[in-house]
Amino acid sequence: MNLRFLGWLLLISGGLHAQSMFRATVKDQATQQPLPGVSVYLPALEKGAVTDPQGTALVTQLPAGTYDIRFRYVGYATVQVQRTFPLADSLQGQTFYLTPSAEAMEEVTITSTRSTRTIADLPTRVEFIAGEELAEKGNMKPGDIRMLLNESTGIQTQQTSATSYNSSIRIQGLDGKYTQLLRDGLPLYSGFSGGLSLMQIAPLDLRQVEVIKGSVSTLYGGGAIAGLVNLVSKTPEEGPEVSFLFNGTSALGLDASGFYAEKWGKVGATAFVSYNKGTPYDPADLGLTAIPKFDRLTVHPRLFFYPSERTTAYVGVTLITEDRLGGNLAYVRGEPVTDPYFERNRTARLSTEFSLTHQVNDYTRLTVKNAISHYDRQIDIPAFTFAGTQLASFSEVNLSHVRGSAEWVAGLNLWTDQFSQAQGETASPLDYQHTTVGGFVQNTWRVSEQFSLESGLRTDYQLPYGWFVLPRLSLMYRPVEALTLRLGGGGGYKTPTLFSEEAERLQFRNLLPLGEDTLRAERSRGGNLDVNYRLPLTEELLLTLNTLTFYTQIQDPLALQRTETGYYAFQQPDGYVDTKGVEVNLKWSYHDLNWFVGYTYADVREHRQGQVSRVPRVARHRLNNVLMYEQEENFWIGLEAYYYSPQPLSDGQTGRAYWILGLMSEKQWGEHFSVFLNFENFLDTRQTAFDTIYTGSLSDPQFRDIYAPVDGFVINGGIKLKW
Repeated sequence: MNLRFLGWLLLISGGLHAQSMFRATVKDQATQQPLPGVSVYLPALEKGAVTDPQGTALVTQLPAGTYDIRFRYVGYATVQVQRTFPLADSLQGQTFYLTPSAEAMEEVTITSTRSTRTIADLPTRVEFIAGEELAEKGNMKPGDIRMLLNESTGIQTQQTSATSYNSSIRIQGLDGKYTQLLRDGLPLYSGFSGGLSLMQIAPLDLRQVEVIKGSVSTLYGGGAIAGLVNLVSKTPEEGPEVSFLFNGTSALGLDASGFYAEKWGKVGATAFVSYNKGTPYDPADLGLTAIPKFDRLTVHPRLFFYPSERTTAYVGVTLITEDRLGGNLAYVRGEPVTDPYFERNRTARLSTEFSLTHQVNDYTRLTVKNAISHYDRQIDIPAFTFAGTQLASFSEVNLSHVRGSAEWVAGLNLWTDQFSQAQGETASPLDYQHTTVGGFVQNTWRVSEQFSLESGLRTDYQLPYGWFVLPRLSLMYRPVEALTLRLGGGGGYKTPTLFSEEAERLQFRNLLPLGEDTLRAERSRGGNLDVNYRLPLTEELLLTLNTLTFYTQIQDPLALQRTETGYYAFQQPDGYVDTKGVEVNLKWSYHDLNWFVGYTYADVREHRQGQVSRVPRVARHRLNNVLMYEQEENFWIGLEAYYYSPQPLSDGQTGRAYWILGLMSEKQWGEHFSVFLNFENFLDTRQTAFDTIYTGSLSDPQFRDIYAPVDGFVINGGIKLKW
């Protein structure tokens, strides 16, 4: 009995002795910094651990034998070693080094910050949409960029017309006039030309979209108080690129786009052509168009020159023509109607662009760019026509110098904007002429491995509103590879403009000119704190967390008020508008499955003459959900769910909360052909289903605020060809 018990003890002790452990430290090859969150995994045993903040992992209870050990970290090349257990003492506690993966960490250079640094090294927080994500979002609205922007946390595309579909961008709840829309760093969509801008930009020729939230007026002058959106076009590569997209909708819409790019030695070219057609659509049977009738043609060719390895230049032309008619459905269809209501927009945009970049030496780069925009628009409603021409230009020369840990950018720019009214209230035309001369300097300094600092200063002189001095500061702190913190803030300004969401809803009828002698420029100040953290939960499950806390205050905001004579005038009651809140983005990745969750809390208030009220048409709570399954270069399918909380309306009422659900999919066959199919808003959520959009009669509707979709459930699908 005792001998048998002793034998069992010997077997148990032998088994315990055969159990080993593995201890290792993992660091970044280049920085020599510990990497927390690295997965250390033994596939044969299905055992592993994750490195702690010091980069150390411990795997225990390993039986004797020879096993592969895999080190895996997002953005780094996987390392695999083989070890035989029990380990020799000299192999315990080894340090392993990971290097960034060229495939997983493709460098994304952001142009909006005027810096040459990649997005991971920028102290300024920048969001970007590129590659497959841009293509996926573009499938849903191939004719414009509304859906592309509206699905981003903290951004809302606000519809300003119930019948013509006009929309503007709201970032963090602020009015669309406070967001600057750029094309390749050039401001071509402001003032009178901004009213239909979102509706007239097709995304097929875009390489990426960059979004900076918060004031960036230091970089681009007045108007970028809420933030900016920079649309970056594709450029020629060594091989030719040809792509086509054809899309149709259940609302009888049609989109056809084509893009071509090629480079031949010292010359290159891109060409983009798009035709977009809308058929009048009224899902609520109200007799009014939820989607107007329209025809739009876009042509955008560019010619590139590469005279030397140090010099690149391009010239381009953009032509957009559109005829858009909404209102009484029978009238829009061409049927005889007595006393119909209608809204017709006829637009023609012709713009040119030029850019020259020359590498002066190994450290210094010179850039010269210019854009000229000529924009005609005519708005017709019953018994009133408003028409005019905007001629605007933007010129800039800047010099950047990069040496060691510091990068300097300094430049001068000239911005002219002139509007001439052709039709409207001829007794008081809305003509204006503005000229802005500005200079800026920016420094980006990598203080240490953990700290980077970006500072800037702009000085503008704007005729007729005077001088503006705008400082800006951003700090980035990265204590460990998985955690990044960014803190930034700055000032901004916006000179008074007639062309805002309020005036657009009036079709500029009974609108008085600006009182330039009495109005002041709106000035802003604000800041934000961004925290980004990557946390591997298991060997295959990764969580990425990003939070942005923001605050912006705008002094002396303009308000459109009705006068005693029945006209409308912009005035400046004492007070301010501010927005404060938080954006939270979560992403779970597991094999081919990704789940994105975005939450926005935006509290936007007007403080005027001792009274505080919420700004209309802003949802305080907004939730974005996207569940995506994707097999690379084969198939993807996604389910979307968006929630909007109740919104205050300008008539004193409150719009109800609602959900929007959508399903999107695409199937690829090889590299050249794919088919996509989307079910947008398949719950048929419409404001006309649970609320009204107008009062009065169909011949003279008085439109209420549009805070929810009016087009309802729409299916769209098509094909894409690419070589």
